[in-house]
Formats: sequence, C-alpha cells, structure tokens
Amino acid sequence: WYWQKEKRWSYVKFMEANYPAGFSYEDFGPLFTAEFFDPNQWADVLKASGAKYVVLTSKHHEGFTLWGSKYSWNWNAVDVGPKRDLVAELAASVRNRTDLRFGLYHSLFEWFNPLFLEDATHVFKTREFPTSKSLPELYEIVTKYQPEIIWSDGDGNAPDTYWNSTGFLAWLYNDSPVRDTVVTNDRWGSGSMCTHGGFYTCSDRYNPGHLLPHKWENCMTIDKKSWGYRRNAQLEDYLTIEDLVKQLVETVSCGGNLLMNIGPTHDGRIAVIFEERLRQMGAWLKVNGEAIYGTKPWRAQNDTLTPEVWYTFSPKEGIVNAIFLNWPVSGTLELGEPQAKLGETEVKLVGYKELLKWVALGEKGIVIVLPQLTPKQLPCQWGWTLQLTGIN
Repeated sequence: WYWQKEKRWSYVKFMEANYPAGFSYEDFGPLFTAEFFDPNQWADVLKASGAKYVVLTSKHHEGFTLWGSKYSWNWNAVDVGPKRDLVAELAASVRNRTDLRFGLYHSLFEWFNPLFLEDATHVFKTREFPTSKSLPELYEIVTKYQPEIIWSDGDGNAPDTYWNSTGFLAWLYNDSPVRDTVVTNDRWGSGSMCTHGGFYTCSDRYNPGHLLPHKWENCMTIDKKSWGYRRNAQLEDYLTIEDLVKQLVETVSCGGNLLMNIGPTHDGRIAVIFEERLRQMGAWLKVNGEAIYGTKPWRAQNDTLTPEVWYTFSPKEGIVNAIFLNWPVSGTLELGEPQAKLGETEVKLVGYKELLKWVALGEKGIVIVLPQLTPKQLPCQWGWTLQLTGIN
C-alpha cells in the first residue's frame, strides 16, 4: 500500500535499491517460505502466554489466503510459497495441545482486487467482488475450520448491504457449524464499528481508560509501529512487559479483552522477543490470573487517591481485586475507593500467605501495610494484586 498506492518515497527507494527492476508484489509469493513454521511450538507458546483465545490472520487486505482457498486461485499458501495449509495446521495444533479458542481474522476488501475496484467505481451498486470472492471465502473458512471467533476487518468504505453482512451473520449464528459458540467483532461495513457486533473494537489500539457499557476488545501490537514483522525494528519499538501488563490491567478493569498482536517472520517463526513477552505475560497471569479471568468491572475502575491502581471484581468469591503497578517506597498503599469495615474486611496479597494489616481512612479509603519482602520473595514482578473481602 505504501509502496504501490501511496508511493511513499522511502518504500519506493527501498524496493528500487534491493529488488530487481520490474519486481511486483506478487513476486513476494514464492519468497514466503514458512520452512521453520512449527504449529506445535506456536501452540505451546500461546498456551504459555495465559491467553484464552488466538486469532490468526487468514487473509489480509492484499488477498493472499493462508489456506488453499478455491476462491483465491494461485494466490494462497497451498499453491504458492509454503505449499502448506497454514490455517489447518495451526487450528489442529491449538485444538490438540491447548484449551484456547481458535479464531480467524478475515479482511472483507482487497486493496488491488480488480473486481473490488470495479465495484467501487460503481459506488458499490454492483456486488461482483463480495459475491465471487469475499463471502464465499467466509463461508469456506467457517465450514472448513470452524473458528469460534470471526474477526472481520477492512470494509473498504462500503456499507454492510454491499457485503451482505447481515445475511452472512444470520447464517453464522443460526445454521453454521459454530452457531452455538461463535463470537464476532464489529467491522462489517462502514458505520458498523463500535455500534454493532458481539464485541466492539472501535479502532486499532483502542484503550479508552473508562468503563464501556458493551463488551469490547483492545486490539494492539507489541511492536508499537507495526502489525507485521519488521526486520529493522529497534529494541525501543517493542512494548516492555511492564507496558503490556499495564495495558492488560487497564483493559480488563474497564470491561475489555486484550488482543495482543505479534508479527511472525516469512520463514514461519515467532521472533524470540515476541515469545519472551508472551511467556512473561503467562508468568504474570499464573500468579495474578484470579484478578483477570472471569472478572467483572467493579464500581470504580481505577483509584482516586493512588495512580496506577486498577480494580476488578470476582463475583463468585465476592472479592474486589486492586492491582497496583508500582510498589510504594513507603511500604504502605493508600486506596481512596474501598470502604472497609472493622472486623469484616480482609486484605490479602496474592502469592503471599499471611493477611495484611490495614486501617480505614474515615468514611471511604483504606491504608494497607505491605509486607517487607526482598525482590526474591515477591510473588511476581511488574504488578501485584490485593484481594479485598468484606468491602462495601
């Protein structure tokens, strides 16, 4: 897009300097080799991350499908490049080795597809492209791979009527093989984002910092600048594990899910830095998962007194979780939101055995005395959870 449509100077210059004259985007097809793609290893890393679902990009805006689609002749991973059905392989490994839900991302439109461009010149009064390409592909991936998340994207500024989104979704929820379990997002035509959908995404890297009345997802990237793999990325371009834990905690406390994007390499690897971030997230969730999984937003999302403290609520146990991202130097943590009651309220640090001492701050608020621990004794790094019971 940057190279051929927007013709950004740095991209055009890079292609001229590093590729033969007349090299086209299609010539990248055979260079996508995936020789190191090991779906079992991917599944193991995904499981170790503590994720509950995974979404694979089955087709992006350039139309290349990662499965042998009969609607994408000679422009798919079975006919060109890897000569493998990458969707089938990952689906099988995820289902055999983990309890993650398997989802697929699918782009409705394609930047340079002549049928789409033709429909666009007719202001989407004709529907050649969705009827012969986009919709058949959607039916194909659902029937073939039975994904439990359909993550639609790229409406090409065309309305949902052009895409027949309601027709497809009616089939998906009523007659498809995943009708009882499938979940969908909100990108089904211009104007549908953040207004229609099983969960809202609203925009890329959406993190409002306040409670939303509808289930939503923060879809963001570990590489701050890209959704793909960049060979020239610098260390500072990657979010640190502290950044990622903060994103997760803010998102969940405001009623959202976190979809954390990693870009794999052309030869099929999850780059080591992405693997490290995923495993770090899993290590953090091993300790603090009770404050994340199965929780609901509490009446307050973050604390009024101390910044970087976010709340979640565990309804079954009646526990208010206060997740704090900075360990206070003073050894005491002041919280402005909880109303504590003498003889009833108990405070526990997740991963530490003994109950913590606290005093109430008048009508509202509580000061908690944290245990004096060496770095080795801390239950985890990057953020800690206090479980409060008997709180108003």
